[in-house]
Amino acid sequence: MQNQLRPNQAEIQFLTLAYNRFYDIFTEVMADSFWEKDSWYRFSKAKHGFGVYSELLNYEPLRCVLENMKISRPPMESEIARELFKFIRNVIIHFPFFDKWDDIWVNQSLVNWHKDSQFIDKFVKKYKGKETVKYRFWEGNKKRMTYLSIHFPKHYEDDTKIYLKDLLSEREGVTFAFILMKKVLDTQVLSIDGQ
Repeated sequence: MQNQLRPNQAEIQFLTLAYNRFYDIFTEVMADSFWEKDSWYRFSKAKHGFGVYSELLNYEPLRCVLENMKISRPPMESEIARELFKFIRNVIIHFPFFDKWDDIWVNQSLVNWHKDSQFIDKFVKKYKGKETVKYRFWEGNKKRMTYLSIHFPKHYEDDTKIYLKDLLSEREGVTFAFILMKKVLDTQVLSIDGQ
């Protein structure tokens, strides 16, 4: 019975490291001064944030949260919090050729250079041509409402480049992504030390 308690010791160790890292990056990304830093620095922090979040989604209770979001939250929010953010993470990790958000692109031949029908390929095929999803988010400490749109690719042929900046703009998109990722992660937090 003791081994079935969640989280177990290994999970606590992983979750502590991952949550601390994500929250540190989140705090930095949410500061207006972050957006004054050079594009490579901003990209590096975003890359690490998406990476930590994607690894955290291996924790079963978080997968359950995303499943519940399909029925309890606005349309597409669960898919964005899981599939879109995993797509972004995979593009950044598997194609480490770029130094800033606005330069990142993939196309069908690049995505399938080694093996067809992996996650990135399946994601683009699934969402190609889907309507734009519009969001707004409120940053209470800044008294600011931000509006953004998520644009799915219209085409997916061999040479058609799909830029991340066209799916999700850097500043508004990354800020929104981190807010939504934190919202998902916060569902498993009972308290934060020091607060």
